[in-house]
Amino acid sequence: MAKIVIDANIIISAAFGGKPLEAAVRAMSKYKVYVSREIEQELTGVFSKLSKKLTGEQQVFIREKIHKLIEMAALVAVSTHIALSRDARDDHYLSLCKEVGADFLITGDKDLLDIPQDMLKKEGIQTRIVNPREFLEETVKWEQP
Repeated sequence: MAKIVIDANIIISAAFGGKPLEAAVRAMSKYKVYVSREIEQELTGVFSKLSKKLTGEQQVFIREKIHKLIEMAALVAVSTHIALSRDARDDHYLSLCKEVGADFLITGDKDLLDIPQDMLKKEGIQTRIVNPREFLEETVKWEQP
């Protein structure tokens, strides 16, 4: 079973539908998803900041998805520290990916998407960093008989 890490920006974007929603639902329903305390905190922090800009329906949807993700996901205490991203705040995703041996990191963050695969491999990270569309395309191939 594939191991997946989902960036907080994808969970929040899922409230607006489209590929982020499809990717989050597929990851959560068909694969093993991992989160860390840092990701939990980021999700609740981002939600707090955005809640004023969202409709009541969107707030309920995001809150439910955040709770469902955290409930369904394996919570991992990350002891690894990777520093590769242009934005140091994103490094905890890379650290979690290495810690669990994630197959995919689903994100919309350019700082993560732009990291070359060979740089990841030098750090012992085999994770493919993909956007929601790429994740859906890759995993649909796995699911075909």
